[in-house]
Amino acid sequence: MRHCSVQVRGLLTRDELDRYNALMEVGSFLESQNRYDLAYPVQKEVDLLIQPAIERLKDKGRERDRATREYLDAKRLNEEANQEEE
Repeated sequence: MRHCSVQVRGLLTRDELDRYNALMEVGSFLESQNRYDLAYPVQKEVDLLIQPAIERLKDKGRERDRATREYLDAKRLNEEANQEEE
């Protein structure tokens, strides 16, 4: 079973995380029994389960990029204003 990243796991809700852990446990058991044919649908379910958290991570990245852009714009304007004063 493939785990999702720590960043994605950190953005799962409590219910999503509980379901994720249960599915991973089931999938690991199936793999230990060499039942990869059954572990595959469990992995697909995990992949679907983590999609909302992936979107939340993308949103956080977009927000961080926006804040950085605003900061750099304000810094540039401030520097331009200081140059005009000199």
